[in-house]
Amino acid sequence: QVQLVESGGGLVQAGGSLRLSCAASGTIFSINAMGWYRQAPGNQRELGAAITSGGSSDYADSVKGRFTISRDNSKNWVYLQMNSLKPEDTAVYYCHATIAESYSSYEHNYWGQGTQVTVST
Repeated sequence: QVQLVESGGGLVQAGGSLRLSCAASGTIFSINAMGWYRQAPGNQRELGAAITSGGSSDYADSVKGRFTISRDNSKNWVYLQMNSLKPEDTAVYYCHATIAESYSSYEHNYWGQGTQVTVST
């Protein structure tokens, strides 16, 4: 059984910073892409940032230049450094990973439980 556990959300003033962390644990053979999605009330879940096992990253236009995604492959962690936060960044942030549990298994998508980020004016 694989679990993704996020931490680091909270309340911050506009212009401030937060760092989200996500740890993958359980029966893991390999992890391909990892990323952070977010969902604001009334909106669909959207990609914020993603990173491959090789370190290539991709960002939503709305966060480029402000957010930085990174990962520690040896520990199965992924991080999201969020700077210059805006009220429109307020959302529940979900960790995502595509994981194979064994050499012979297909990759599956896994999600964390979500962590709330609230940016006040």
